[in-house]
Amino acid sequence: MSWFNASRLRGRPGGGRWLSASAERVLVDLLAVLVGVAGELSLLYDDESPIRPVTVLLTVTAGAALFCRRRHPVPLLAAMLATTGLLFVLGESPGGALVCVALFTVAERCRARVSVVALIGATVVLVALSVASVPPPVAVWAVGAALRERRRHHEDLRARATAARAEREQQAAIAAHEERAAIARDLHDIVAHSVTVMLVGARGARDALPAAPDVAADVLRRVESSGEQSIVELRRMLALLRSGVPTATSSAAPRRPLPGLAELAELAATFRAVGLSVSLEIDGEPPVLDEGIGVSVYRIVEEALTNVLRHAETDRALVRLKIGKGRIDLEVSDCGVGPSGQNLSGGHGLVGIRERVRLLGGHFAAGPGPEGGFRVAAHVPITVGP
Repeated sequence: MSWFNASRLRGRPGGGRWLSASAERVLVDLLAVLVGVAGELSLLYDDESPIRPVTVLLTVTAGAALFCRRRHPVPLLAAMLATTGLLFVLGESPGGALVCVALFTVAERCRARVSVVALIGATVVLVALSVASVPPPVAVWAVGAALRERRRHHEDLRARATAARAEREQQAAIAAHEERAAIARDLHDIVAHSVTVMLVGARGARDALPAAPDVAADVLRRVESSGEQSIVELRRMLALLRSGVPTATSSAAPRRPLPGLAELAELAATFRAVGLSVSLEIDGEPPVLDEGIGVSVYRIVEEALTNVLRHAETDRALVRLKIGKGRIDLEVSDCGVGPSGQNLSGGHGLVGIRERVRLLGGHFAAGPGPEGGFRVAAHVPITVGP
């Protein structure tokens, strides 16, 4: 058989075996029976002694019992020792082949403590009946014990491989879940904010068009800009989902830098343009943050203001940032209708904010404000960028 054909056979189910595992076991057991019976008979009649049918029948019957050696190894050894003793009583000179096969099976199939006790007992009987000296049963037992340890080693390797494969699959599932959650969060940030701003802006432009066409035109320009940027981001994200790497088209698309603390004023202006008066208060000098932290803070403020615009039924909101050493305390509050107008049970917006804060190692709270309305607060530890 060529190397190529052997490789193909090994790649097939069953590892390229000519026989199944059950057929191999039957053949091995048949070989054990033949070795035990033939060995015992050859040792019984190695001196040209007359063949006695009773002795042959007893030997063959005992040898046939070796077919059940895998299920009952210890009782089988006891039966072989009894057969050897009976042959000795009948005036024969047994050779101990049946006992050696049974002892090999005990050493291969049973625990070390049991096999050692079986070795001592079988050796004592064989030596006492002058059937064999100490070395033959010890050698047979050692071969069986070595095979047992080899089998246990292979089983351990298979168990470790199975556990490692299960762990890899679990880690892959966790990574896939986290990736899906991140994609869902990013899609929500892009779609929810942009669509809300566009919808509110379009309504405001429609209302302002008869009396103030310039104001309406300015609002529509902002709506158009927001829509174009959302389309660019969505196309890029869809390209990543399809291929896993940015395509040439998505890479060539214009893209503004990732937003951070410096873009909060622009974000507030965007909401003001659609009718939500946003007051932005920053206590402390904004540091140069790690890019991921800056984007997360921006997205938290963006989502909180989007919720105010959609649910609070108010035209005013306050954004406070208190920047301290190693932390940012963020608060977005309004004086609208309060919790009854916002979903506290886990709408995608609040869930996204909570997840972002958790990933940053911070703390998040949302609920009724002290003077009415709704309040979103987050404590975010920060890492200053280079």
